[in-house]
Amino acid sequence: MFFEQYSHEPYIATSRFLLQHRPDSPQRSSAIAVRRDGGWAALGVMEEYLVRNDFFVGDYSIADIALFAYTHVADDAGYRLADFPAISAWIAEFRKLPWYSPITAP
Repeated sequence: MFFEQYSHEPYIATSRFLLQHRPDSPQRSSAIAVRRDGGWAALGVMEEYLVRNDFFVGDYSIADIALFAYTHVADDAGYRLADFPAISAWIAEFRKLPWYSPITAP
């Protein structure tokens, strides 16, 4: 959960917010630029772990739920999820869970 809050969300979620909800902000480009490397690093850590594991803690857990929220819409933040096959497979498996609901659901 600390990873999600300090190494993932500040980079991916905030970049997504800026791109999706602040298109006219004059500081948007610079704010995204300072977050870009942190987001790539977080996705890299996740990818490396998911190459060897189906979920983050045993079966799925609160850690997966927390990380899924903004990871599955990371493309909206300017990250290319297709470059992360293990993350993409994890997202596909997560979407099969009976209680799955995307962040973009009405």
